[in-house]
Amino acid sequence: MAPREQAIPALLEEHGGKLYRLASKLCSSPEEAEDLVQETFMQAWRKWDQFEGRSSPVSWLYTIASRLCQRFHRKRAGEPDRKLSLEEVAPFDSPQMPDPDGVVDSQVRREGRERLEEAMVGLPIRYRLPLVLKEIVGLSYPEIAAVLDVKEGTVKSRVHRGRMELRRALEVALPSKPGVPAAYPRQVCLDLLQAKQEAMDKDLPFPAEIVCDRCASVLASLDLAHDLCAKIGQGPMPRDLREMIVARMQVPKA
Repeated sequence: MAPREQAIPALLEEHGGKLYRLASKLCSSPEEAEDLVQETFMQAWRKWDQFEGRSSPVSWLYTIASRLCQRFHRKRAGEPDRKLSLEEVAPFDSPQMPDPDGVVDSQVRREGRERLEEAMVGLPIRYRLPLVLKEIVGLSYPEIAAVLDVKEGTVKSRVHRGRMELRRALEVALPSKPGVPAAYPRQVCLDLLQAKQEAMDKDLPFPAEIVCDRCASVLASLDLAHDLCAKIGQGPMPRDLREMIVARMQVPKA
């Protein structure tokens, strides 16, 4: 196993930006996000000799971050931990349908991204944390289950429902068109939606020819929300934050 003087700076270089993006979506302020990132890397630095290699260093790093996040979140007690039911987030009864194919204007996309980010921050923490780890950080379901110490099926269910909540928030910013009746019974539409999410989990294409026009518009807006989430995770850590962490580790800058 590499010494901490090599391992932790390498994690900072490769994952510092994503960890900062994660923190910015999990914390209530930029200052709290920076505190979480600093404390994550400092705990990794101090406890590197306790890392036994049973998981990857990346999973270990995000385990530290998720525990800190939950501790920070407890300091802000009082937020209702509502449950997202499929009945609540299912979109098949609206008189209007989203029209993601009409999203060509950069301002519309920007407004959609802003609404999506607001919705993500507003999610209950038990949905927000696995969703961010999956959609922004890019961890697998087994990795997220290990990080959060919950069952893999629970992680998947929370990610799926969180995605649908983000899709619903994004829908407000999208062009719309008159709704048409679903071609299938409601349960079939829900089954198709579940199959679509399973395909997304595996980065597989979903056959468009099996869905009706209403389902197609819903699935297209779900794809758009997924794409916007990926873009949220892009970008470097702020330079001054990185330099502060490096200085605290007393590691010479490259």
